[in-house]
Order: sequence, then C-alpha cells, then structure tokens
Amino acid sequence: MQQTIRVLRVLAITAVTAAFSATISAAPQKKAAKRGHPGRVQTGLDVLEAEKFAPLKGKHVGLITNHTGLDAQDKTTIDRLAHAPGVTLVALFSPEHGLAGKMDDKVSSTKDPATGLPVYSLYGETKRPTDEMLEGIDALVFDIQDAGVRFYTYTTTMGYCMEAAAKKGIPFYVLDRPNPIGGEIVEGPMLDDDKRTFVAYFPVPVRYGLTIGELAQLFNTENKIGAELHVIPMKNWHRNYFFESTGIRWVPPSPNLRTTKGAILYPGLEILQNAGVSVGRGTEAPFEIFGAPWMNGEDVAAALNAKHLPGLRFVAQPLIPVAGLYAGQRCGGVAIRIGEKSAVRSMRMGLEIAATLKKLYPDKVDLSKSITLLGNAATVQLLQDGVPPEKIVAGWKDELAAFDAIRRKYFLYK
Repeated sequence: MQQTIRVLRVLAITAVTAAFSATISAAPQKKAAKRGHPGRVQTGLDVLEAEKFAPLKGKHVGLITNHTGLDAQDKTTIDRLAHAPGVTLVALFSPEHGLAGKMDDKVSSTKDPATGLPVYSLYGETKRPTDEMLEGIDALVFDIQDAGVRFYTYTTTMGYCMEAAAKKGIPFYVLDRPNPIGGEIVEGPMLDDDKRTFVAYFPVPVRYGLTIGELAQLFNTENKIGAELHVIPMKNWHRNYFFESTGIRWVPPSPNLRTTKGAILYPGLEILQNAGVSVGRGTEAPFEIFGAPWMNGEDVAAALNAKHLPGLRFVAQPLIPVAGLYAGQRCGGVAIRIGEKSAVRSMRMGLEIAATLKKLYPDKVDLSKSITLLGNAATVQLLQDGVPPEKIVAGWKDELAAFDAIRRKYFLYK
C-alpha cells in the first residue's frame, strides 16, 4: 500500500513539474508574440521589402515621400530605397509641410543631408513635378500617410504626380498605407466639378473610405489619367480598422493632425476655420477643441449635447491659441469627447456645430467661406438658409450611393 502511495506521489510531482515547465517555456513565446504584433498591418513598404524590392530592380527611382514613410523597424523609405540592391534612388519629392513634415508655409527645394539627393518641393514654386525634375527617372514611387479626407493635400500631390508620370510614360508605384479613419464610412457632400483646386483634386465625398492606393486606382481610371499604375497592397488591413487597430505607430502626418482622435474629428471641424472659428490650431489639442472670443462654451456645448450625436459628447473648455486664428486671445471653447469611433459621423458633427453657431451668433459666423473645403455650393446654401443638418445629410444619400458603387470597384481589401 505504502509503495502504491509513493508511486502516486512521484507521478503527481512529475505532473506538476511538467505543467510548471510548460508554463515557463510558454511565457517567453507569449511575450514575443505580443512584441511582434501578430496581427500587425504590413504597409506597402513592408511588403516591398519582403519582396526584396523586386518590382523596382534595375530602375532609377524618384521617391515622393515625407516623414511618414517608415517601415516596421522605423527605417525611412528613403533609407530603404537608397540601400536596396539593384535600385538606384536619384531624386526625392516632398509634399506640403516638407520632407520632415514640420513646415506650415511654402517649402523650398533643397538637398537631403543623408543621401545628398535633391529634394524637389511640390509645395513651393510649383505643385507639380516639372520635366526637368523627372529627368533620368524611370519609376516614381509614392509613400506618404494620408488622412482619408478629400481636402488633405497629399492626395492632390499624388494625383498631380500621376498625371506627370502618365505624360512622360513613367511607371507609378504606390506603397499603400491605412486610411486612419477606416475604409467603411463614406460621408459628406460630393465635390462640385467646378470646385477643383489643390484642396479638392477630384469629385469624391469629404470622407471617401479608401486607402491611398485604392484612391490612386480611382483617380487613374475615373479621372482618365492613364498612368502605368502599380499599387503594392498592405497585408492584414481590413476595412473596419481605425488606425489604432493596425499595430503601426502613429506618426502625425502634418503639424496639427497630432492624434488619431483628432484625425476622426478633422473632416468635420476643419470646415469651420474659414468661417471664423478656431479649430484648435495653436493649442495642445488641434481638431479636438474649437472656440472663439465671442463664444460661450457652456451654451454651445449644451446645444450640441441636446442633439444626441452618436459617439460624441461636448464639454465647455476655454482656450487661448498661441498661433493661428485668434492667437493670444482668450476664447470660449468646447472640447469634443469620442466614445464609439465607428458611430461618429464627423461631417454631420461639423454641420451641427456650424448651424448651432449660426443660430447663437448670426453676426459672427460667415458660413459662405466654408465652401473652400466643403466644395459643394448646395450644401453651403442650405446651411446659410437654416435647413436642419439632418435634412442636409439626408440630401447627400443618392450621390453617396452612386459614389459607393464606383469606389467598390477599386477595393483591395475586405
């Protein structure tokens, strides 16, 4: 009997020891998996590296990029292409805000200190690559993180570069990146065809729900550019992803678009600045707060909360911008809190804010000036006429449905 008990004890101890050893050996694997982000989105740059730059072998490359062109190891696209076997990087092109993404004015052409290559500014004397800039280039590569918003100028820079590439017969490669505000929600008025400008390249809604690579495909076909376009797709990206779902480090694509929260609110808030409202530029929270010296934050927040906008709450918070509109002036303000991101409709929010301010301060807000970014005369007129925002939004339905049918032809992801 005692012998049996001893055997059972030995078996029990062995089992416990084995289980403990299994737990210990599994622990480092769990940590490694967490560090490696098993579901992490691989950008077009990451995929190109995995392919050992095969699509660009033997080519003299011009690279359109800025500080957001980074791979999974935080190495720049410039560095990766400059050292890619069989690839000759010959010129760099920078969009608005410059190669470092820090400038808020026109940008001059310069030289890249790391490579010695020319950096041609596409936000200075010209916004399009000239024939001289393209000399000796037989492939153009675009790698910039955009905002998923029609009036964000990086997409116009891409369109202009595609046109130049088509004219010269130069293949154009887009290294795809996530749409930071997702690929499902389509929102806002369509651009009037006669309102095309540098902040409005092609008639799409303000929030178009496409990645930069998908948008390039749409531009190329629908705008009849006819470039030899190659999109290097991402891996592991899904249409319902907001930026936080990607596992990629957020790098502010421009000086004032600092947070992923601000990126969600940006499409609706930015339309207010031209109308005479600070949208938080010159504060610690651009596009997360708005205000003006003539505004009572408590009154505006209460009026907006009464609208019960999904995913949003408004809180009175004064501000003193140190730069931009109303710099150095104390402003009554409202901070915006986000709950469920997928419920937020930032364009509806922007219209509600505009309508509320027009009602409370009719002599202070000039909604006619919002046409620059809204790009739709009918919407601006309805706002000025006091039509309720929910009715304005409902009026977009048919055009958005037609656009949605078009955009789906260019989907690269589910």
